[in-house]
Amino acid sequence: MKTFDELVRSRRSVRAYKPDPVPTDVIRACFETAQQSPSNCNVQPWRIWLASGAARDRLSERLVRAMNDGENPGIEDTIQDFKGPYRDRQIACAVEMYGHMGVVRGDVPGRFKAHLRNYELFDAPHVAIIGMDRSFGLGVVLDVGIWLQTVMLALTERGIGSCPMASLRSHPALVRRELGIPDDIRILCGLTFGYEAPEAPVNRTTQPRDPLEHNLVFVDE
Repeated sequence: MKTFDELVRSRRSVRAYKPDPVPTDVIRACFETAQQSPSNCNVQPWRIWLASGAARDRLSERLVRAMNDGENPGIEDTIQDFKGPYRDRQIACAVEMYGHMGVVRGDVPGRFKAHLRNYELFDAPHVAIIGMDRSFGLGVVLDVGIWLQTVMLALTERGIGSCPMASLRSHPALVRRELGIPDDIRILCGLTFGYEAPEAPVNRTTQPRDPLEHNLVFVDE
C-alpha cells in the first residue's frame, strides 16, 4: 500500500492502455471516494458522463471522423495562451512527449497523427466527460478540480492509469449528442482511464516539477 505522498508522486498521465475494461465495482469505488471531495457550500458541482463499451467506441469513432474531415468547431472554453516560463514548460512538455512518440519538429503529418490519438482516447476502455452547470464561474471550477485530482488518485491507488484531457472540450455539440449531455452543462474536460500498456513508448514520458520556491512564498512578518 502506497502512502499518500507516494500516490501523488507516482500519478502521471497515461497515453496508451490495454483493452481490458476496469471492473464496474472498482470504477464505482473510485468515484464514490471522489464523491467525498470538498466543495464550496457543499454544492458538489461536478457532473460526469462515463462512456464504456459501444458508447465509448462510437464517441471515439465520430470524433476521429470529425478531425479527419477537418471539422474544428472550437473548444468549449478556450485556454489562455501561455507566456514566459509557462510557455517554456508547455514546449518542454511537448518535446518530451513527442520525442517518445517518434515525432520530430516540422513533421506535420506526424503531429496530426499524434494529436489524433487524443480522439482515439489513447485506446482507453473508459472515458469520462466532466462538466458543471453553466451558471457557475471560476470559483466552482476549483471545486471540480479538487474532485478530478481525487478520482485520479483513487484510480492510481488501484493500479489504474488515467489522463485528464482538455482536448475533449472540442466538438462540444458532437460530445453532447453522443452522450446526452444537456446544453446547460459546460464541458470542462475529459478523463481517459484503464490499465496502462507499459510497453508503449509514450508511457515513458515523465514531466519534472519546479523547485517549491518557484510557487510558494513564505510570509512571516
